[in-house]
Amino acid sequence: MKDFRELKVWEKAHRLTLVVYRNTAAFPREEMYGLTSQLRRATSSIPANLAEGCGRSGDAGFARFCTIALGSASEVEYHLLLARDLNLLKPKEFKDLTRRTTEAKRMLTSLIQKLKAPG
Repeated sequence: MKDFRELKVWEKAHRLTLVVYRNTAAFPREEMYGLTSQLRRATSSIPANLAEGCGRSGDAGFARFCTIALGSASEVEYHLLLARDLNLLKPKEFKDLTRRTTEAKRMLTSLIQKLKAPG
């Protein structure tokens, strides 16, 4: 069993989640159960799946949860685009969140490749 807190990608994903929560706090009240909820859920799913995967035995099980986290990161990318196009995110916020999401996706992809590499 691995300690998820020791993973750099978990730390990046956790920080991304905190920033998303701060940014979405300013979203309109009518989006509370819409885009705000969807964006927060998708973002928090990234570090949550990494944590759950660390509790599984073996690299194959961990890789599966990393792949789920990667899918959540792609979902975040879309929700960020939607928030930008609805003028809920300022261009600077959008750029920062997109950069952080892309960085997490790169790290997840690298980790998945490492886990699936022949021993």
